[in-house]
Amino acid sequence: MTLQAQVPVVGFAAYSGTGKTTLLVAMLALLRERGLRIGVIKHAHHSFEIDHPGKDSFELRHAGASQMLIGSRQRWALICETPDEDHGSSLQDYLDRLDQSRLDLVLVEGFKPYAIPKIELHRPSLGKPLLCQNDASIIAVAHDAPAPLAVDRVQLDINDPRAIGEFIIERFLTAASAHVTVNETVNNN
Repeated sequence: MTLQAQVPVVGFAAYSGTGKTTLLVAMLALLRERGLRIGVIKHAHHSFEIDHPGKDSFELRHAGASQMLIGSRQRWALICETPDEDHGSSLQDYLDRLDQSRLDLVLVEGFKPYAIPKIELHRPSLGKPLLCQNDASIIAVAHDAPAPLAVDRVQLDINDPRAIGEFIIERFLTAASAHVTVNETVNNN
């Protein structure tokens, strides 16, 4: 299935404990400095809570609201309960829920089985196999090995979020949509 998106979608694939979220947090700050508007979709394997017992939104949702929207001047969040439904769990479903007209790029954490351009994060010290050996949609491997890996993909330093962000900008965004050129960012350090 081909995903339908108005903006580039780039995934990050790795085994648990590799540092996907840590890298994305650092990279998001750098991309935001460039004036880019980034959406993020993160896969959760289990039921999760974004509000807490004692909060009105939590109590209203647990009392039976199938959709609970909470909003303020600075943010809003919509929580939908779908316990008996099998929709809303595909990457396309989540992409469709984003207001892509307000984004330049969507970064995806998880959703390994989807054939979207992905950057694999790999730490040889964890003893896990490379995902790129069985996933043709992986376009680059960011790792911390002391020497290049024996793979036919672009190799990046997993500990250099700026370089990974620059790779994404150069590969997926035009200079016009990135608002500045790569050299401008490098010279501002």
